[in-house]
Amino acid sequence: MAGLDPEDFSSLRALGHLMLDNIFDRAERMGDGPVWRPMPPEERARFRGALPTSGTGAEKLYDLCRQAIVPYHNGNTHPGFMGWVQGAGTPVGILAELLAASLNDNCGGRDHAAIEVERQVIRWAAEIVGLPETSSGVLVTGSSLANFIAVITASRARDPAFRQTGVGGAGLVGYAASTAHGCIPRAFDLAGLGTGALRSVPVDGAYRLRLDVLADQIAADRASGFTPFMVIGTAGSVDCGAVDDLAAIADLCARENLWLHVDGAFGAFGRLSPTHSALFAGMERADSVALDFHKWGQVPYDAGCIVVRDAALHARAFAQSLDYLQREDRGLAGNAPWFCDFGPDLSRGFRALKVWMTLSHYGSARMGAMVEECCAVAGYLAERVRADSRFELLAPVALNIVCFALRGISDALTAELVKDVQESGVAAPSTTRIGGRLAIRAAIVNHRTTRATIDALLAALIEIAARRGGGTDEAVS
Repeated sequence: MAGLDPEDFSSLRALGHLMLDNIFDRAERMGDGPVWRPMPPEERARFRGALPTSGTGAEKLYDLCRQAIVPYHNGNTHPGFMGWVQGAGTPVGILAELLAASLNDNCGGRDHAAIEVERQVIRWAAEIVGLPETSSGVLVTGSSLANFIAVITASRARDPAFRQTGVGGAGLVGYAASTAHGCIPRAFDLAGLGTGALRSVPVDGAYRLRLDVLADQIAADRASGFTPFMVIGTAGSVDCGAVDDLAAIADLCARENLWLHVDGAFGAFGRLSPTHSALFAGMERADSVALDFHKWGQVPYDAGCIVVRDAALHARAFAQSLDYLQREDRGLAGNAPWFCDFGPDLSRGFRALKVWMTLSHYGSARMGAMVEECCAVAGYLAERVRADSRFELLAPVALNIVCFALRGISDALTAELVKDVQESGVAAPSTTRIGGRLAIRAAIVNHRTTRATIDALLAALIEIAARRGGGTDEAVS
């Protein structure tokens, strides 16, 4: 048989029904069991064999998945996962992924329904961040690529000749807070500008970019013969969730004729929260905004997004005219512009379906309420830390990230405690450095995380620290 379809679908159909039942059985009990568990060597060894020459039955493959993959997954669907800014997914997202895989659409372009779905999603993304509905955009793997697209677009907006000549010797420089995500300097590197072209601006006591230093740096760079071209504001810093003063940065960019890009990877969804939306004033004035639906948007991985105010400038940075990508006025090669005109990817999956189904199913009001609850749970953690003399809060809590530590212990012991808690399966916090000190970092992005989850985390930290210190709570007080 030359093709790959089975002659009889009945057994595969039965397996599919079993898998779907198992998936939703697990979804109904997402908080059961450990958050994460290390993968034993014998299970790792299952994935180190040679390329098979003959096939394996689907039932046997699914058994292997259940034994060696499902128990050792990342853990971000569990309510106790709070170390990194990762969304938890939803049941409707699972169904959307199944449907998208069955269609197997290539969304680089051409005239089919998936393109219209993505256009709808981009309009919704623009509405979320406050940009006009005429804005362009594209769904990508995540904000690392979204921020890269923004840097490319901003540099080509400064001089479209860079597409042919490159940026060597142009002297372009950009600016971001010292706490900006690591993908920002990487974007400058990959764009050919070099990481040295990104000026790192210090932050204030609230961990927001200092506008006075930014203005001085721009003036100094111009006096030295450089060409400032963009400022990157952060809406939800990776360390502690701080939001730059975007309105003030927008004022400065307007005066200085600079492109304003906002990295709103997770924080942009704060605009849906009535309580927290004021923090993001000024985002609506940005030239471009990056956001991740797979973070606070709870869409299954991966689903990043870049939105650009000026669609013409966006297309000018990426669009190509090639014989084998000829656009037509009708037929399958119609319906331009295509999404390959707004980013580097020609082959693209149907990411938009899971975003469209998630936003359509829950609605913006319920998504905003979810954001508010995450922030409320983070506030509860901060209150408990402040109320317990064994802990100390290490950074202000602007949104949903809490950085804290046990008093009187070394950074080395803090690192060991976090690993101990992760391996206990109770919770999965992470670490970061705040003011030079190693902090326990809890990012409350998971819509399943509750106050009871926080209580379990703190109890585990106290118990493990006491055990490491000699078996008494006083050992860490």
